[in-house]
Amino acid sequence: MKHVGMAVIAAATMSGCSVESGTQCTTAPESQWMDQTEFQAQLKSDGYTINEFVVTDGNCYEIYGMDSENKKVEIYFNPVDGSIVKSESH
Repeated sequence: MKHVGMAVIAAATMSGCSVESGTQCTTAPESQWMDQTEFQAQLKSDGYTINEFVVTDGNCYEIYGMDSENKKVEIYFNPVDGSIVKSESH
């Protein structure tokens, strides 16, 4: 019975863990970040299709979508200067 209690505690502890990738893009205050709407418009003009746009816990602008070659992408951008911090394509 003691093992079941420990398993419940472990599960409860783990359920509070974030699935955040741990990617940190900036420590700059949000007042220095690029406007989200303008940033997304620039990405679209660069050929990206944005299915989802989020601001992560690591202060990144993250998109899920397609690039100009129709490859699925997940990209983390520094919201201050728009540089790519991390990118995955499928």
